[in-house]
This record gives sequence, C-alpha cells and structure tokens, in this order.
Amino acid sequence: MNDILKDKLGLLPINPGCYLMKNASGEIIYIGKAKKLKNRVKSYFTGSHNTKTALLVSEIVDFDYIITVSELEALILELNLIKQHDPKYNILLTDDKHYPYIKLTNERHPRLLTTRKIKQDRAKYFGPFPNSTAANETVRLLNQIYPLRKCHTLQGKVCLYYHISQCLAPCEYVVKPEQYEALTNSIITFLKGDYRDVLKELQVKMELASEKLDFERAKDYRDLISHVEATVQKQQVASTDLVDRDIFGFSVLDDLVCVQVFFVRAGKIISRDVSIFNLVSDTHEEVISFIARFYESGNLKPKEIFIPAELDGELLAQFLSVKVMTPKIGNKKKLVDLAMKNAEVALHDKQKLLIQKEERTRGAVNVLGEMLGIDPPSRIEAYDNSHHQGQDGVSAMVVFRDGQPHKKEYRKYKIKIAEAGDDYAMMKEVIYRRYFKVINENLPRADLIVIDGGIGQVRVVQETLDSLSLDIPVIGLVKDTKHKTRAILDGRSYEEIEFAGANRLVFNLLARVQEEVHRFVVTFHRQTHSKRNLTSVLDDIPGIGAKRKKELLKHMKSTDKMINATDEDYLKIGISSNLATTIREFLNAKKQS
Repeated sequence: MNDILKDKLGLLPINPGCYLMKNASGEIIYIGKAKKLKNRVKSYFTGSHNTKTALLVSEIVDFDYIITVSELEALILELNLIKQHDPKYNILLTDDKHYPYIKLTNERHPRLLTTRKIKQDRAKYFGPFPNSTAANETVRLLNQIYPLRKCHTLQGKVCLYYHISQCLAPCEYVVKPEQYEALTNSIITFLKGDYRDVLKELQVKMELASEKLDFERAKDYRDLISHVEATVQKQQVASTDLVDRDIFGFSVLDDLVCVQVFFVRAGKIISRDVSIFNLVSDTHEEVISFIARFYESGNLKPKEIFIPAELDGELLAQFLSVKVMTPKIGNKKKLVDLAMKNAEVALHDKQKLLIQKEERTRGAVNVLGEMLGIDPPSRIEAYDNSHHQGQDGVSAMVVFRDGQPHKKEYRKYKIKIAEAGDDYAMMKEVIYRRYFKVINENLPRADLIVIDGGIGQVRVVQETLDSLSLDIPVIGLVKDTKHKTRAILDGRSYEEIEFAGANRLVFNLLARVQEEVHRFVVTFHRQTHSKRNLTSVLDDIPGIGAKRKKELLKHMKSTDKMINATDEDYLKIGISSNLATTIREFLNAKKQS
C-alpha cells in the first residue's frame, strides 16, 4: 500500500457515501457505496479476499469519496456514477438485461406489439416474458383473435389483414372508440391471466363456422383454442391473490454471486431469470445494487417485491417506491426459499461449466506452452490471407487471450503492396505493417503468432520479425491430404509436433483459433469484393458521380436494395425520382444480362 492510500484511509469519515477506486493511470476502476465509508473502504486493504477482489485491490493506487446524507442517497449516487464512468470492475456486475414486454399502445387506433423499452407514453405493458419468442407468439395469437390494426401508419386502403378478418381497416372505414374499448378490455383480461372468455368466444365462432360449412375457418378457430389451452397449461399457480410481484433470491460461491428472480403475474410464475456476476465488495450491498440497477435499466416495477431477510428491504423500498417485503412464513416465504434454492443450483452448475471452460482455454494454453518450451502464451495472434483470382487481396488478425477470443482487438488489412495471389508476400506485408505499428505505438505484443499455413509462410513471418529485431515464437498449422490440421510446425526448429494425449486440448484450442481467423478474413474479403463490384457497376450509371456513389454505398450497400428502394428512399439521400428510375432500370438490365 502506498503512502497516499495510507494517509487517505486515516482521513475517511464514518458517514454514508460513495467511493471511487482509481488505478495508476487515474482511471476509475470501481465505484461502490457504503453505510459507513471508513469501515467499507478500509476492509479492502485488510484481511484476505477472493480472486476478483484481490485483483481489484492490486490495481488501486488512489481513491476519492463523496459523502451523502443517507444510505439511500449513496445508492442513487452510486448508480449515477456507474452510468457516467462505466468502471471495468462494475461492468462485471450485470449486463443490464432488457426483457420483452407486450405493449398495448395508447393511440386512436391501438396496436399490439412487443418491446424491450418501457416508456412513459400511457400505453399498457404486460410481462416480462421469458424470451422474445414467447412474447411474439402471444402477440401473434392475440392479433389473430382481435382485429387491431397491424400497420405502423395508416395506408389509406384496406390490406390483407382486413380480408382475413384480422383488422377493422381504420384506414378506410370509421371505427368507433367503443369498438376498440371492447377489444382492448378483452386483450387486457387475457394478458392478466383470465382465458375463459377468450375460449368461450372462440368455441362459439368455431361452431358457427361449422354450421355454415366453412370448415377451413372452423379449423383455424380450433387451432387457436389449442394454442390458448397450451399457453394456459404452461402457467404454474404461485399464489391466489393475483398480485404482480418479483421474487429475488441469491447465492454466493467463492467469488461469484448468483441472483435469481421469479416474475409472478396474476398469481402465476410466468418466467424467471438468472444473473451471475463477480463479487468484489460486500455480498448484500452487491445484491442490493444489482436489484436497483435491474429496475433502473428499464424493467417494469411490479406492485410488490419479495427479498430474503438478509437484505435491506427498507432501503430498496425507499429507492424504488415499491412495496418490498421479506416474508417470514407461509407460501410467500416458500417462494423466496425457492428462488434462493434455484440461485444455489444455478451457481453450482455455472462453477462446473467454468471449470470445464478453464480446462479448454487456460489449461490448453498452459499445455501449448509446455509443448513449445515457452511460457504459457497468454496473448495469441493468428493471421490468414484471402483473395479472389489474384484480386481484392486482404489479410486479417484475430486475438485470443487466455484461450478466449477478444474481438475488440481483431484487425483487418487491405493488401497495398504485395500481389494478391502471392501468399508469402501478403503475409510478409501484413506482419511488417502490424509490428511496425506495435513498435512505434508501444502496443501489446503477441506471446505466440499462429499462421494458417506451412513452412513457407512460417519462414516468411519469422524472417520479417527478425528484420524488426523481435523475438516472438511462431507456429504454423500443418494440414493433411484432406485439409485437416494434423500437427504444429515450430517456427524455430521447423519440426512438426503431432497431437496426442493431453495435446488434444491444444488441438481443440488451435482449431477454434484457425476457424475464427478463417471466418474473419473470408467475411472481410467478401465485403471488399462485393463493394468493389458494386462500385464498378455504379461508375457506369449516367448521372452518378463520386458524391452520389458514396451516398448509395453508405445507405443501400447492394444492388438489390437499390432496385427495390422507393423514390422516397432515394430522396432521403438527395437523389431525384428521375435519377432513381434511371438507377433501377440500369441495375435491372445489368442483372438480367
């Protein structure tokens, strides 16, 4: 601990507030709240900690704090500061999930749709649903039963939905508010869990259709009845009071916390969700912050929230302005216990998966290091080339850290000097360009470079690194006659290392690396090739100059989109209707030739 930290720790007040941990660069890496700042902040620098907390503490060189009047104000400030600074250790807390809801719009001609954003627009929201498929299926079912409008804006003429009795066609006919009121009331009743009226109505319609010998329509109603009944059967009764509530439970194992939430609507558990995140502070404070962020991120607050007795329900109730309860007996207590048990089970399952993943990733990296006689290569860079008959030559680099892909560090390269068909020259160019920049900008260097190629490519890469005075191990992936990787080619000795026994872990890791770099470079090549082809086509269209070509490429990106675009679409990017017609006719003729 440095002297600045020691001096500041001695000055900490006993008040509630927020603390902001900083690293050597002055970057805020963690933000927390405390009822007593002195006790909470000091706890980081005394005693033993789990892995994640120890990692956090090892980076702390300074901290700031802000005093608040109450713990509630500290919680509000904590959430605002996390939004503002987005510290890396707080990012591990939760991924701010947005669940799908069904929305009944508050419009003259209402619509029924799914959304993940709750707005203050006087619409009615129902859910959350387990996933978007469940929400979309329910909306599809209700839209078949109740003829609300489907289009975003009125089209001025009737469409297919009117002809199949799934819309009242307000675009052409007058629809009275009373008609909508009857429909929306039925939808609300359905979404609140009362399906009886819907089933009776569908039964009557099915029988009427049968009497009229309209058996196809009768079959449709029969299918809808089956669908509704299947939906009803999926619901488990959790309570008889029909109150909407969310029920939270949590569990802790090593440096992981699992929070389980049951969504109870109209007395039924309609879905649940599990969130697992790293523990870097006090467990109860982390869970309280999680629940607060859960609703701050846009999830709909129910009438009641049940939490375990260990958590501060009064603080949450003040923050959320919702009734927060800690049931002590009866069925409500059993629901909380069930949430706690599910959290425990989910956390144990997660730990097993993490152990397996550790073996596949970091374990494979360690074995790879042993095979090559080097330190475990934490940062692996893989390179591959692609071209089409000597044109549009490109290269790409992917990065794996501790056996896992880090897509933010992937890089694409358009070949500028080498001939696109010369694989050796392309590899030499891209390695030189990459590591010239690494040296000049002090960027991270690879612990191991993987080349999707044989001895020729490996030798070129090794020579290029030598010319830059860089000592980085290089390996190639040797293929068999069926183009399957069978061995590693060590770039120092040019000896082949076969895969066997524990080496299979390495084989699986390198296969993932190889597949990823190949996917990445091929995708980039297709984009480049397609763009060049499209650019050359646009050059031949009368009236299309450099500026208009740039706008077309930016907004439409393909000839199909240009052919199908309306005059209005073209006007948005500054192209007249006459020129739009010329473009469509030219591209159509080109397509048919």
